[in-house]
Amino acid sequence: MSINTFQADIGIIFKNAGILKEALTHRSYINENPEWQFPHNERLEFLGDAVLELITTNHLFKALPKSEEGELTMIRAALVNTKMLAKIAEEMGIGDYLLTSKGAIQIGSKAIETIFADAFEAIVGAIYLDQGYDIAEKFIKERVLSKLDEVKKAGFKDAKSLLQEEIQERYKVVPTYDILEEKGPEHQKVFRVAVKVNKELEAEGEGTSKQEAELAAAKELLQKLNL
Repeated sequence: MSINTFQADIGIIFKNAGILKEALTHRSYINENPEWQFPHNERLEFLGDAVLELITTNHLFKALPKSEEGELTMIRAALVNTKMLAKIAEEMGIGDYLLTSKGAIQIGSKAIETIFADAFEAIVGAIYLDQGYDIAEKFIKERVLSKLDEVKKAGFKDAKSLLQEEIQERYKVVPTYDILEEKGPEHQKVFRVAVKVNKELEAEGEGTSKQEAELAAAKELLQKLNL
């Protein structure tokens, strides 16, 4: 399908359609089509990830004045994790426009989820660059923040719970947490914790309590696993 159809579908006409083509170009497509004139979408994904987090955080901060930091963090994670963004991208029909290698879309649902979610973030980055903050915010409100009631109704889990479920499913073991360091005075301690799986997968996190540090480490490992 044409790029013009996609622009009509999302209700945004780009000043520079090339930046949208870049957002829809997966690295694998360039490997098979070196003559393609646009770069892959990873730089736009990097930008879009930051724009998405800022706008989502700002909205939740204002919309949920009684929610504590931990709850806001979990709700945000439920809104912008790979599974949710991939679902939103699929609802947009992104598979009809995304340029990938033939192999990339045949290597399993987890890989496809990541490709779709990354492309969604790249589109956010492209909208921000081409149209500015206000249009990017409107797009995110329509596509992502509209899922807030759905997320709240379904419930949400913290990073440790999500990590344990995923690790048990993949490896049939549970993650372990070790305190690596405690620093600072008693009233202002900072903990550094490592999370390990089978002595191979590992990530670290810091916090002002052991629980906070464990959550940070779990979140870091989830990110390493593209979850």
